[in-house]
Amino acid sequence: MVNDIIADSITRIRNASMRRLEYTTLYYAKIVVSILEVFKAKGFIKDFRINSKDNKQDITVILGYDERGNSLISEVKRISKPGRRVYKARNELKRFKNGYGTIVVSTSKGVISNEEAYKNNVGGEALCSIW
Repeated sequence: MVNDIIADSITRIRNASMRRLEYTTLYYAKIVVSILEVFKAKGFIKDFRINSKDNKQDITVILGYDERGNSLISEVKRISKPGRRVYKARNELKRFKNGYGTIVVSTSKGVISNEEAYKNNVGGEALCSIW
C-alpha cells in the first residue's frame, strides 16, 4: 500500500500529463477527491469520475490540453509531506505565481484553494501547488 496517497496521486497526474495521456487512474481517498475538485474548479483538469468494481474504488482523471496540444498543467508539487508538515497563515496564501497558480489548502472549512482560504480568513496545511 502507498504511504502518501496525495504524493502518489500528484505523481501519477504529473507523469500522465508529461506523456500527454488522455486520462490516468488514481487510488481512491476522500482527500484526493477534494484536491481533484479544486483542480477541476481552477481548470487544470477536465473532469474526474469515481469507479467502483469488486468493492474497490478508483478515480479516473481526464486531463486537459489546450488547442496546440500542450498540457494545462505546467507543474504540480507536493508541499506538505508526512515527515514535514507545512502550515500557512492567511496572509501567506494571498497569491501564488501572480494568480496563475493555486495552492490547495486543508483548512477547518475543508480542502479549498488559497484564494478561497484568503477570502474566508483561514489558514491551514498547504497540501500541494499547481500551475
